[in-house]
Amino acid sequence: MSNINFEAIKIGLVCGGLLFFLVLELIVPYRENSVSKIKRWMNNLTLGIINIILYEAVIVSLFVATASYVTRQQIGILNLVEMPTWLKVIDTIVFMDLMFYLLHILIHRIPFLWRFHRVHHTDLDVDVSTAMRFHILEVCFRSMAGIGMIYFIGADPLGVVVFECLFLFAFFFQHSGIKLPKIIEDFYWILFVPPAMHRIHHSVDREERNTNFGAIFSIWDRFFGTLLTGVNQNQIWVGVDGHIQEKKLEIYHLLWMPFTPSVK
Repeated sequence: MSNINFEAIKIGLVCGGLLFFLVLELIVPYRENSVSKIKRWMNNLTLGIINIILYEAVIVSLFVATASYVTRQQIGILNLVEMPTWLKVIDTIVFMDLMFYLLHILIHRIPFLWRFHRVHHTDLDVDVSTAMRFHILEVCFRSMAGIGMIYFIGADPLGVVVFECLFLFAFFFQHSGIKLPKIIEDFYWILFVPPAMHRIHHSVDREERNTNFGAIFSIWDRFFGTLLTGVNQNQIWVGVDGHIQEKKLEIYHLLWMPFTPSVK
């Protein structure tokens, strides 16, 4: 798949995903907003636009180019043995999701990285726009780590494209502020990450926040013991201690936040 096609797919998924889940949030919200949705969306989408410009202009091409290179040169774990393309695509998706799960844990545990990631967690409500709320330097770091992952495992180019699309959909879905029927959410939770699972991760309570790190699959949280269930969704207080004043969470505050005193 060419870079141009990949970029078109990503732009379509971003725009379509935002619109689709926004409509669902308005129809079946899981609870009332605690702060102005319009102000939050302005801040989150501003960060998102900055990040998309960087991502589409540079990082997409690097991802696909790296995957194509390691495949041609037979570099990485997945190129140690011969396997059909479909199996290599599946392995690429599974391996990369595992590595991003481990990276997510490191971002929370390493103080320097948490300085940037707390921009994402300081959102006072969680909805689909929160999926766009990342500091540009965290996007750069995650992307460089992603290139390293592709090189290490010898990811298949098609596998990278499919993983990126699944990852993006999962990210929008798990941040969406929609209320799902309990039976559907419980079933989805067996293998994947529903909104209720990820809301716990956005809790202001540090013990709750340091759980449920999965992106696409919930199996990593189950296997490594970081899964937390049974939290009352209506009693989750979202955000980060020390960053609970809405007027101090404007776009310029968010961009400067990593360079201010650390808050755990």
